Amino acid sequence: MDQQTQNDIEAAVFRKLLAHLDERKDVQNIDLMILAGFCRNCLSKWYKAEAEQRGVDVDYDSARELVYGEPYDSWKEKYQEKATPEQLAAFEATQNK
Repeated sequence: MDQQTQNDIEAAVFRKLLAHLDERKDVQNIDLMILAGFCRNCLSKWYKAEAEQRGVDVDYDSARELVYGEPYDSWKEKYQEKATPEQLAAFEATQNK
């Protein structure tokens, strides 16, 4: 497989991941952090960092809007629930490994 084809496939997979996360707004970021060790905010930070490595200035809010599909504050108000004590304890347990 040539590099361009690989890049195209990887980009398509990333878009599918974002679409999947958009369809699963019920999955909270803390749940993603507990189970997978990353969340939507991590994807935003990775996007910003990769853009900057290529000389493209992308601010964090723009990266989050790309990942969340809307401004973060709007998404957070509509979909983010307060973390439960159980979620916080499970997250904390992942930090002590």
